[in-house]
Amino acid sequence: MQPLSGGRTLQCGKHRLSFDRPCVMGILNVTPDSFSDGGRHDELDGARRHAERLLAEGATIIDVGGESTRPGAESVTLAQERERVLPVVEMLVREFDALVSVDTSAPEIMTEVAAAGAGMINDVRSLARPGALEAAAATDLPICLMHMLGEPQTMQQSPHYDQPIETAVADFLEAQIARCEQVGIRRERLVLDPGFGFAKTLEHNLRLLNRMEALGALGLPLLVGMSRKSMVGKALGRPVDERLPGSLALAVMAVERGGHIIRVHDVAPTVDAVNMAWAVLQERIEHE
Repeated sequence: MQPLSGGRTLQCGKHRLSFDRPCVMGILNVTPDSFSDGGRHDELDGARRHAERLLAEGATIIDVGGESTRPGAESVTLAQERERVLPVVEMLVREFDALVSVDTSAPEIMTEVAAAGAGMINDVRSLARPGALEAAAATDLPICLMHMLGEPQTMQQSPHYDQPIETAVADFLEAQIARCEQVGIRRERLVLDPGFGFAKTLEHNLRLLNRMEALGALGLPLLVGMSRKSMVGKALGRPVDERLPGSLALAVMAVERGGHIIRVHDVAPTVDAVNMAWAVLQERIEHE
């Protein structure tokens, strides 16, 4: 990973995020059905304890999600998502002064969590829902745009691309950037996610990671999430609770290939892995 030009930072509400070095985003799912930790943190006290642990282990950002986006996941109502997410965001801001990202596609939730003190919107649907583009623009928060085709319920049903996967992802994200700029969302507010595991086979995921540096040409920070995903399970033959070593290997590779934010479940070991990878890369940068 090369630091973004000009000592680039991102204003996330009252927090300022620096991209001089990679950082770790800790996952806080407040859903009953997420693929890895569904139901573990869907009560406020449980969410509080888990958030405290994530921050103590070195998470720079906490990503709160109230809708599972695993393949085949059922959709949630707006009321369900609000009930799950809003009290957690308010608690994290009030009690921990945390930099909170909210994983949502609903324009109403975007508006409400921004008012509650969230610092980033992380939308797997890249602001595709009606009203989401305008709602995101009005929050003045950074937005993470992710590559995905279709919906979580159907995305893994024989995904196919007529272009090399890295080209398809770059073209899609470039088009989303243009959509954002048309409604006044400045390029400098955007973060990009290649969408590992979303509408992609194992072969797509491996090729995309190997060629992820191509996305650096877009000149924006990259958020990468491969923690415990099925690509690890398929490559290694491991169930979800045995995917930490594979996830750590992928985190290091993501940093080497230009990842700025590494989104994970297991924060403490990932922070060590990322920091070690960065120490090695920094020596190269300083002597080139």
